[in-house]
Amino acid sequence: MRHLRAASAVTLALSIAVAATGCGGGTTSGGSNESPKTLTYWASNQGPSIEADKKILTPELKKFEKETGIKVKLEVVPWADLLNRILAATTSGQGPDVLNIGNTWSASLQATGALLPWDDKNFEAIGGRDRFVDSAVASAGKEGEPPAAVPLYSLAYALYYNKKMFAEAGVEKPPATWDELVETGKKISKGGKWGLGAEGGNLSNNIHQTFVLGQQHGADFFDKDGKATFTSDGAVAAVKQYIDFMAKDKIIAPGNAEYAQNQSLTDFAKGKTAMVLWQAAASTFAAQGMKPEDWGAAPVPVPSGAPGTGKQVNSMVAGINMAVFKNTKNIDGAKKFVKFMTSDAEQKLLNKTYGSIPPVKAAQADAAFGAPDLKVLRDTLATSAAPLPQVPNESQFETAVGTAVKELWADAAAGRPVTEASVKERLEKAQQTMQQ
Repeated sequence: MRHLRAASAVTLALSIAVAATGCGGGTTSGGSNESPKTLTYWASNQGPSIEADKKILTPELKKFEKETGIKVKLEVVPWADLLNRILAATTSGQGPDVLNIGNTWSASLQATGALLPWDDKNFEAIGGRDRFVDSAVASAGKEGEPPAAVPLYSLAYALYYNKKMFAEAGVEKPPATWDELVETGKKISKGGKWGLGAEGGNLSNNIHQTFVLGQQHGADFFDKDGKATFTSDGAVAAVKQYIDFMAKDKIIAPGNAEYAQNQSLTDFAKGKTAMVLWQAAASTFAAQGMKPEDWGAAPVPVPSGAPGTGKQVNSMVAGINMAVFKNTKNIDGAKKFVKFMTSDAEQKLLNKTYGSIPPVKAAQADAAFGAPDLKVLRDTLATSAAPLPQVPNESQFETAVGTAVKELWADAAAGRPVTEASVKERLEKAQQTMQQ
């Protein structure tokens, strides 16, 4: 999950970065292509905490050092800071050699010119492009250009539900449609307990949810030419449906309007919230004391019928990619590290630990990824997930519309009316921000 700063700041940073394509990034010490001794690596926070990520990754980095003689200096960067840190590195030249990026940022960061393009030659250095699932590679950059990164962890959204809370409310199975979700939520939302959790202060989460609802309402948020269409009827309906879970249906606690640091998962683990829409939550639930039998995972609801393409889309194509600053002094070592992290063995180990799906075909076929919750994620990625718009200003989209949704959550929490007109007004403001 990610929380980004104000749209104007991101827009400025991106415009500077695009103009400064020669700056790149990477360290200026610690080896070279002739003698790569040290790499710096910015990893995104995938586990329940930064310390947990360090504990998971450090033994693997030691393994890489033993195999290659290259030491990796690790920094786990919170999602709240990651994009801003990357943008600063593209302009200053002071950044890591290798870094994780959210796959939805791929086209935006590709436009800066600071990242190594993964053409056929570079893919060959890590075993070939054919090792990776096509949909994962497709979300690593603009169509028709070499990807800006390599898929590392594949993710999709699922509906996680607390089995004990369902049983106490007499609910026998997870909801398959939004009407069923609201009905279930209302049965549970009483006595200090709530049906559904949300992260209203997390801009990217807001985008992920409203994008999927937008698909179900026939809205893309951009037209075929990449022009923003935030105020279309479908986009307005999607955002209003999401906010109405709190404003109208009363199945989300008002306090969720301010959540931005996985608090909804904590509420879930403590038995305060019965359902959450999330990517690969298993490791976080385990860290908070839940046993696998305490919760279940089901496909995210659709308007009716079963998940699929078009108006039955129920997730964005989520994932984490690995990128290399193309001006690093350790480019050969960096590619060796990417090869190591995307090897079959590491893909099985890391994705199993994080509860994500390997984007490497051979690893994905492993029996370890046949668990019921992972099967939901895998099937969703294969049949009913759609990529967020691969446009250069995608990160500004996340910030502008994500902020509009955050403001609407605040309205709902305060008891202010959330109408089609008020939703459209917020989205129109977001669209104007994009056009500045």
